Amino acid sequence: MLGRQSRSMTNTQNPPDARPLFVSALDQLSLLMNDVTPADLDRPTPCEGWAVRDLLAHLVGVEDRIVHIAGGGTPAEMPAHVSGIADDGWAAAWNDRLEPLRTVVADTDPARMVVHPAGTMPWAIAIGIYASELVTHTWDLARALGVDDTLNQQLAAGVLPQMQRALPPEPRGAEIGVPFGPVVAVGADATPYEALVGWLGRNPEWMAA
Repeated sequence: MLGRQSRSMTNTQNPPDARPLFVSALDQLSLLMNDVTPADLDRPTPCEGWAVRDLLAHLVGVEDRIVHIAGGGTPAEMPAHVSGIADDGWAAAWNDRLEPLRTVVADTDPARMVVHPAGTMPWAIAIGIYASELVTHTWDLARALGVDDTLNQQLAAGVLPQMQRALPPEPRGAEIGVPFGPVVAVGADATPYEALVGWLGRNPEWMAA
């Protein structure tokens, strides 16, 4: 979960339209969601303490939350993780939510104020944050499945500058509301995805034990 961001993310004036980036991130993640099998659900992920099952439960919960806050609700009214999904039902749970999700993303006024977990902000900024979350969690899932070499690096490049502006390299820590680890340094030849996950405190070379 990406959690709370710095105030710079919520105070942007006239933010760019993040909807195309969000839709592209959603499309990429949907391909992976449809490839997960019941045999994959207990695989570990780069999200500490989360197996693939936990990550999927969170991602489906994100779908619900986006639709809910677009309609005027608050994140606290929707669980961060869904429950009750059968092992062979994750793709269907994800896909059943796609049409209403795409509709609210396209139709909600970018200037409308919504309540995101990081605070109250215009819809345009909220959907940009959610785009970053989808792009990042797609790497988590792809890495867990061993297919991260198939990811679209342009999507990571599209959200990396925003995350570098919004999330300072320090201080960090869940106890101060910034639930990210220290920046993991990457080389000059790092891919955009490696740079992104390193900035977020993940190890780009993470492998399942």
